[in-house]
Amino acid sequence: MKILITGGAGFVGARLAQRLLARGTLGGQRITQLVIADQAAAPAALLADARVQGRVGALLAQAEGLRDEAFDGVFHLASAVSGECEADFELGLRSNLDSTRALLDALRHRREQGAPPARLVFSSSVAVFGPDPAVPLPPVVADDTLPTPQTSYGTHKLICEQLIADYTRKGYLDGRAARLMTVTVRPGRPNGAASSFFSGIIREPLAGEASLCPVDATVSHPVTSVGNTVDGLIAVYEASREAFGGRTALNLPAINITVQRMLDALQAVAGPRVRERVRFERDERIAGIVANWPKGASAARAAKLGLKPEPNFEAIIEQYIADCRATNPAALKGLDA
Repeated sequence: MKILITGGAGFVGARLAQRLLARGTLGGQRITQLVIADQAAAPAALLADARVQGRVGALLAQAEGLRDEAFDGVFHLASAVSGECEADFELGLRSNLDSTRALLDALRHRREQGAPPARLVFSSSVAVFGPDPAVPLPPVVADDTLPTPQTSYGTHKLICEQLIADYTRKGYLDGRAARLMTVTVRPGRPNGAASSFFSGIIREPLAGEASLCPVDATVSHPVTSVGNTVDGLIAVYEASREAFGGRTALNLPAINITVQRMLDALQAVAGPRVRERVRFERDERIAGIVANWPKGASAARAAKLGLKPEPNFEAIIEQYIADCRATNPAALKGLDA
């Protein structure tokens, strides 16, 4: 089978590609080709696999060329992130809405030429939820909580969820949307996402660097690991239509946790000296965005697929440390300082 991963050179996308190549199969079929499309080149280790083809460039520009390709499955992860969308409205529309519509139409074209419908998994976001005067935000958002996004990014994700549901209703593809919770701990440097600090307050102290937390310690949010996220995306792809439970999006599992509890876990795993590298310095722009995000989430439909959150946040930190020891020990130089 031939698989496409948009945004496949990114943190989650690259880990998904690694997992699929290691498995060798998806949905009981052997993976013969994996196409990684992104604005940046895929990691060299992925490109070294004979099954992998990397394509570099904006997805909107690549979409026309996808019209005549026979993809059996698609993981659509490519997206401009929350902070970028707030800073550049046109960028968000182009990267998130226009690119998704172009991709869906490429898959629709193949279907109209008589090909079987491709199965597509879309990475939506917890950002589709937000407070609204007419619909108060519950303490914990569920699969069936009414989405009322309060950012451009969340709005884009919700629109794409509905587009995919409608293309599925029309028989153009077999689409499923999974709402990702905030993934931590992301390696590398901070990106443009408003949620970037959820990784930074763990990653930078472990690397021996100071980190600023732009929100209050009482802020609560659902977070998860990259490993759990990848497991969720694959499970959603492999689920039967009946097991997935309809055309609407489902929440992936997460730990509902405060910033204070995250820092307590950091101290428990890495010690007080590492924890002391984090200090609070409020950023009103980021704090304002985060204030409109859910404080917690549940994932009943995902649980029926066998998915569950990590046991605690310490386990997420330990997973990150183990990954760094295997791939980038320098990222942990703060542990020995």
